[in-house]
Amino acid sequence: MASSTMIVRHLIARRAPALARRSLQRRCYATYTPEPEVPAFTFKEDLERKWAAGVGLENPNPAPTGPAAQQPLSTPDDLAAQYHTLKQQQQQTTGVGAEISPHYQPHTLLTHPPSPADVTLELLLASEAHQGHATSLWNPANARYIHGIRQGIHVISLEQTAAHLRRAAKVVQEVSRRGGIVLFVGTRDGQDRAVSRAAELAKGYHLFERWIPGSITNGKQILGRCKLKVVNEHDAEVPGFDEQLYDRPVLRPDLVICLNPLENYVLLHECALNNIPTIGVIDTNADPTWVTYPIPANDDSLRCIQVIAGVLGRAGEAGQRQRLASAAQGHITYRPSTGLTVPESEDDAAAAKQKRDKEIAAATAQLRDGAAAGRDADSDLDAEFERQLDG
Repeated sequence: MASSTMIVRHLIARRAPALARRSLQRRCYATYTPEPEVPAFTFKEDLERKWAAGVGLENPNPAPTGPAAQQPLSTPDDLAAQYHTLKQQQQQTTGVGAEISPHYQPHTLLTHPPSPADVTLELLLASEAHQGHATSLWNPANARYIHGIRQGIHVISLEQTAAHLRRAAKVVQEVSRRGGIVLFVGTRDGQDRAVSRAAELAKGYHLFERWIPGSITNGKQILGRCKLKVVNEHDAEVPGFDEQLYDRPVLRPDLVICLNPLENYVLLHECALNNIPTIGVIDTNADPTWVTYPIPANDDSLRCIQVIAGVLGRAGEAGQRQRLASAAQGHITYRPSTGLTVPESEDDAAAAKQKRDKEIAAATAQLRDGAAAGRDADSDLDAEFERQLDG
């Protein structure tokens, strides 16, 4: 009897959960009632229905009851008026709330580049100018520019970057003030817009393609056919020097700004051979002795390159503005070119031509008279010689 009781208990313990679920399912199935089918409405009908019922929309007037409920729904004109009212409220409340802090906009570095006075450590830090290369690629000559090491990467001192960038800006400004030729070079992908914008501000020249070796040391053969022109102190072209410029040597830059020195070592070497000062962005894997005025910074960051190019372009613009202001006051801040003669006016040229024609005519008449006198002397000598032969 005891054994049979134990068996019944075990069976009940094993089958109790299943029986409980079955009974629950039966009760659920018995109480289930399907929902009535909702008729489909179009978007306009659904909107009008919700507007009339006050669901999801601001309806200050409660839904009418009784005979008033039989009135027609709101018309599209009322909806348009409500929409215009909402727009007016949005315009009135636009300035309410928190102000958005200034954030990075990539196009501003090209449209409105920073000036040398705008160079701050925050700007350089935001442009990732402090990021260097791995310690295995370190050039020992950059030890004085490195702040420390973090996770196997050298960190450039931004104080050194700011100081050297301001010094380079002073150099560019003075060269531009003295009427020098400034050449911006950046041959990496993405640097073309920054280079051309900086050259446009400084009224210089730019190069964002491959440097042709020998353009400085052998410029007569490579750049010999480039057109030259003469301008006055107000940058206005002066005509009449075409014949005199034909045999002049090729112009050379007075300052070269290289944004990626590792790919343009040939250019820097030619500048060193011809005593042309250079400015370069030196990363932790580059040699700062390649350039005259190094700027320790991250040359792989496009934003950093745009900041540096914009600062140097603004410095060149300030120098050009100073030069034109001095020229307006009658002071020339540069040394004029030698070996050029001022072309004459039309009246002076005509008078000089008449004078030269007269001189040529007088010389021709003198030669003609001398030739005639020589022929008379020869005839006299011949006659004397014949008389002697006859005698």
